[in-house]
Amino acid sequence: MVINLRSDTQTLPTEEMLEAMRNASLGDDVLGEDPTVNKLEKLSAEMLGKEAALLVASGTMGNLCALMSHTHPGDEVILEAESHTYYYEVGGFSALAGLSPRFVQGEHGIMSVDKIKEAIRPGDIHFPHPTLLCIENTHNRGGGTVYPVTLMDEIAQFAHKQGLKVHIDGARIFNASVALGVSVTELVKSADSVMFCLSKGLSAPIGSILAGDKGFVEKARKVRKMVGGGMRQAGIIAAAGIVALEKMVDRLSEDHAYARYIAEELIKVGGLNIDLETVQTNMVYCDTSPLKISADQFANLLKEQGLLVSAVSTDQIRLVTSRHITDKEAGEVIATIKRVIENVL
Repeated sequence: MVINLRSDTQTLPTEEMLEAMRNASLGDDVLGEDPTVNKLEKLSAEMLGKEAALLVASGTMGNLCALMSHTHPGDEVILEAESHTYYYEVGGFSALAGLSPRFVQGEHGIMSVDKIKEAIRPGDIHFPHPTLLCIENTHNRGGGTVYPVTLMDEIAQFAHKQGLKVHIDGARIFNASVALGVSVTELVKSADSVMFCLSKGLSAPIGSILAGDKGFVEKARKVRKMVGGGMRQAGIIAAAGIVALEKMVDRLSEDHAYARYIAEELIKVGGLNIDLETVQTNMVYCDTSPLKISADQFANLLKEQGLLVSAVSTDQIRLVTSRHITDKEAGEVIATIKRVIENVL
């Protein structure tokens, strides 16, 4: 048996999703005539408390469409130094949006108003003009950490006073909502736009949503077409997304519980450094330095035992739980890592 903890992107669609895809009513989405896409976009906007929403192929596309809709080439975008938009989106904000990044060093990925304030330079002919602030919630490289509602509001209010728009890279915003025990509407209410993924913990096979006011979404729809994201009978994708939003949100708490359980048990095993403070949702980051082997080496040893994890730096592996991890799999994960550690030591 192979257990895959590389990412929650590895989730497979449920039988209900597959059935919905088989029976979806279809039309041409580029012309706004796919009824299933329209239903998903309406549902998404309502759940987020925004005026409108747009189905896109991926979170990367959603973030790019947001950046290009909020800014002009040559503008400056302020974002956390370890953010997904910077690390894992192929430099699209520079290559395609023409934006200059201005980094803020957060604590486990979480920015403070004071740090953002330091990043905003006074007007000067030598500096690009800052127009957008991006917040990642949950924060991937921070360990799956969460911005609380009060901090989100405080940051957005400050940014708006500086004339900045606020975009949330909320790939896992429903994980944040569940972890905090607040509605996703409350969590994103102060942002101008938000993107979330259907294809991670929510288990849909493909697709993300970008939401904001009607004028913003109209711009983003045009940008989506420009970057090749105009899909035709996209109701096949949307049908699974509807099931994801209606059936898969509340159960994310199970993923969080298993991540916490695995982390706590691995601390008892020893051999890995784990900061429990960062285990707030469905991710566990483990430092392999005490074993005196690299993260790649450790990941390969685990792979030989049927456990797939991601090496995210020279000395860190990441474990991500999803609906495919239950009591049986969690127990096997702990036993396998313990066995490999004992062999290394």
